Amino acid sequence: MMRPDAVLFDCDGVLVDSEPTAQRVLQGRLSAAGLELEEADFYRLFLGGTMAGVAETARQMGAEIGPGWVEETYEALFVALESTREIPGAGALLDALAGAGIPFAVCSNGPMRKMAVTLASSGLAARVDGRVLSAHDHPPAKPAPDLYLRGAALCGADPSRCVVVEDSPSGARAARAAGIPCLGLAEGAQAERVAAEGARIVGSLSEVREILLGGGQASPRSSS
Repeated sequence: MMRPDAVLFDCDGVLVDSEPTAQRVLQGRLSAAGLELEEADFYRLFLGGTMAGVAETARQMGAEIGPGWVEETYEALFVALESTREIPGAGALLDALAGAGIPFAVCSNGPMRKMAVTLASSGLAARVDGRVLSAHDHPPAKPAPDLYLRGAALCGADPSRCVVVEDSPSGARAARAAGIPCLGLAEGAQAERVAAEGARIVGSLSEVREILLGGGQASPRSSS
């Protein structure tokens, strides 16, 4: 893989380890609304989407989703995420990119308030200050390509010369639609779905760092 002119990161599950907490909160809220889901089904249906999309899909599946459900769920989620940690290697990767003079941005379907909580609690906020984009402020959300195209513009880079780091099929699909190569930080069945969207599967952010800055010698983990 080429040395990129810019790197565009998803946030949840890529830079911050927020997915298990979000899963717990959302599954609890959905269960209270009458929709019981296994973990695998939850991730298949909702990973990488928007809260409004979760609500709509859950409503179609028979859950009792009231008009204030999205806002109430976000409030519960913001509190739960106050102890979020970074994905191992996130800070080191951002520092290495900065040291190499490679700009980067964070492009997420989540709201800015959510990222403010998780990036601050994980210790990454200062590293990405001024480089965070939310689909709530810059629609449409992934899998539309717009957010990653805006991220490339923020970095002053041609999209084809950027690299996206994603963990969800919808994010990888957005990268492909934007014409941006994608590294998929995923495992198991999720890795297969991300790879199906054209991403090159990797096992860690340390591997991402080696691929982008270490001459591309690292071999991506199989998606099988």
